[in-house]
Amino acid sequence: MKIVILDGMAANPGDITWKALEKFGEVIAYDVTSKDQLIERMQGAMCAITNKTVFDKETFEKLPDLKYIGVLATGYNVVDLEAAREHGVVVTNVPEYATFATAQMTMALLLELTNLVGLHTASVMSGEWCKSPQFCYFKSPLTELCGKTLHIIGLGKIGQRVAQMASSFGMAVTATPHNTALFGTEVNINGTIVKCMPLEEGIKGAGVVSLHCPLNDETREIINAETLKLFKPGTLLINCARGPVVNESDVRSALDSGLLAGYGTDVVSVEPMLENNALLGAPNCVITPHIAWTPVETRIRLIDMAAANLQAYLDGSPINKVN
Repeated sequence: MKIVILDGMAANPGDITWKALEKFGEVIAYDVTSKDQLIERMQGAMCAITNKTVFDKETFEKLPDLKYIGVLATGYNVVDLEAAREHGVVVTNVPEYATFATAQMTMALLLELTNLVGLHTASVMSGEWCKSPQFCYFKSPLTELCGKTLHIIGLGKIGQRVAQMASSFGMAVTATPHNTALFGTEVNINGTIVKCMPLEEGIKGAGVVSLHCPLNDETREIINAETLKLFKPGTLLINCARGPVVNESDVRSALDSGLLAGYGTDVVSVEPMLENNALLGAPNCVITPHIAWTPVETRIRLIDMAAANLQAYLDGSPINKVN
């Protein structure tokens, strides 16, 4: 069986292997694949492994040998699922592989905004500590998390993990889960008590708001000028969900005005980031280039789970099928 990995560089830039997939047949791995290259590279291949390479209706019509697409991610909007069904192509994804890593990045962004490690490291390296008249100094006030309230938007596996980590810092945790039936109740997550409530109520009482919801019609730009008006002055906002769940221009305005004390995000509305993105140069803004999912251990898990998906398909009992 011919297996073509179309855009493997993100998951495996060369520091790990595709060994888990190689047991199924010939594996051809490309770093990236453009739309113009896709059809030629997939000729004669039964299996495609993709992360961001798009499979639209026209693509399926030109690939009669294609039987299986393994999406090397949790999101699978790059594949036209209806067209895949029409052509008898099974599509799978890899859910929850990055739960721990994404929660870890959430806390890393939060701690950078509260403890300003990068700012002070740069200061020390530039020689400021050597010139200090006393044993310590700070460039800007630090913030203690203990006693503050974290409001989580989206209480799936990542949101639950973040709740537990925040609780260990002494924070109270509230959440707006997708299941509105939970509003007004308390959820016990391995000993961490989370109070569930509507969005407006939750963000009004929070010192930190963290986004962990999927991107859909309900959540697109859920953080905007109107919802930002409900934030307490000095609130911190964290986004390890998807860029478009916030209106970046409105967030920039809130940062400029001081309404938001800081914004930490691993995602932006268009990736790679555009040069005219409103967040570039924003004050008190920490941005990482969509790397929450990229620890070595996480990427190995991703490839192993993708291989398990393919094995299940070949055995006649597909798992993590999305179409």
